[in-house]
Amino acid sequence: MSLHSSYVRRLLDSWPGKRRFGVYRFLPIFFVLGAALEFSMINWTVGETNFYRTFKRRQAKNYVEEQQYHQQHEEQQKEA
Repeated sequence: MSLHSSYVRRLLDSWPGKRRFGVYRFLPIFFVLGAALEFSMINWTVGETNFYRTFKRRQAKNYVEEQQYHQQHEEQQKEA
């Protein structure tokens, strides 16, 4: 176990910018990983769907259900 932790420690210590940026020197890695994840969610499709089509469909369904709820609630208030 100590072999892996010393390897990881050496790898992290060898990353440039330690004195100037400290822990924040790893931020560019996370920005790139986030951009890659976003790119994959937009462009990769499985069958006929991808993340954004599913998200938009769910948003539309929620909107319709909310409108129906409000319409039913208004009808109940008019009856009372």
